[in-house]
Amino acid sequence: MELAQWLEYIEKQHPGSIELGLERVSGVAERLGLQRPAQQVVTIAGTNGKGSTAAFVEAIARAGGWKVGVYTSPHLLRYNERVRIDGEEADDDALAAAFAAVEAARGDIPLTYFEYGTLAALWLFQRSGLDLAVLEVGLGGRLDAVNIIDPDVAVITTVDIDHTDWLGGDREAIGREKAGIARAWKPLVLGEVDAPSSVLAHAYAIGAGVVQSGNDFFHEAVDAAHWRWREVGAELLLPRPQLAAPAQRANAASAIAALRALPRALPEHAFAEGVAAAQVQGRLQRFGRDGIEVVVDVAHNPQAVRGLAEWLRADPPAGATAVVFAALADKDAAAMVEALAPAVSRWHLAGLEGTPRAQDVDAFAARLAGTAAAAGSRDGSVQAALQRALAAARPGDRVLVFGSFHTAAAAIAMLRSGR
Repeated sequence: MELAQWLEYIEKQHPGSIELGLERVSGVAERLGLQRPAQQVVTIAGTNGKGSTAAFVEAIARAGGWKVGVYTSPHLLRYNERVRIDGEEADDDALAAAFAAVEAARGDIPLTYFEYGTLAALWLFQRSGLDLAVLEVGLGGRLDAVNIIDPDVAVITTVDIDHTDWLGGDREAIGREKAGIARAWKPLVLGEVDAPSSVLAHAYAIGAGVVQSGNDFFHEAVDAAHWRWREVGAELLLPRPQLAAPAQRANAASAIAALRALPRALPEHAFAEGVAAAQVQGRLQRFGRDGIEVVVDVAHNPQAVRGLAEWLRADPPAGATAVVFAALADKDAAAMVEALAPAVSRWHLAGLEGTPRAQDVDAFAARLAGTAAAAGSRDGSVQAALQRALAAARPGDRVLVFGSFHTAAAAIAMLRSGR
């Protein structure tokens, strides 16, 4: 089968889109003969910042001459984005061959879409002679399919409230799940100064070596173009990342800490070159339309939107800020509006479709009753809402599109098409 046929097939092979647990995926991995996907492995969990941190790790390691494989999710425009080997997305034929190998090995073991993809990526990595594999956790950590691999360094970027049905209703419960990627006597990099006590307790219980921002490594601005990363006995002067959000410096700092914790050292020049080179789609991605700036971001929970608000305060447009907002039904959309509302002049609400957690625009608006966004315009699709927002905007205005990966993907596809 071709890749598109495989993707359609694997979507139908499990009754639920999510089923946490390692027993099934471990069984298929054993049948596949999967062992180490690379000489070194970094696994990254967290509520926000996983994909960006993975991009920094990849860019720095490649600048140092390493061959790197990266597995991330979800994708924005095409599935191939999820698997990169030596800076290139895996092609259709390679992914189809990997899915065929997984299917042949699984027998009667049911796998979710994500589990198929994880095993396929690991199968490709094992055959690629990698110096480093970077694995992004899909959901949580302890019971996520990625966690069948023992990392040399684990990273937890941030811990906040999201996916509460699966991970628990507070930071302590969620942190406990994410801490499951840590390994005994291996480094655990924490990107937050105030990591939940549950994370620290688990690390200490198993003997993981905690490397925490604000305690074991530090980052601070130097001037408009530079920042400094430092630890006891070492410091690096680095360029400002291309990724513009304020949180990206913290993500880059965590990536540096993770790479420096590996047993194999990188040349010092790699850190500045990698920080400058790292890019990720859908992270404050900018487009221009007749003097109107369009910015697309995948922010999809309150913590991420608070980061958007911080960026808006630091970098306001010359004119007004309009927002195109569409979120999945299981997200705290009202809290997202509350975080951003002071900086927004006009709201344009949109419906989503094509995913089990989608909702139409009227249901979405009903959930936002009593918020600043409730009186916004309503359109059935992100594309229609973006067209409406652009028609109402004037040169110097900014249109911000956010709310989910699906929202960002629809906007980017439309903007790239030239419509």
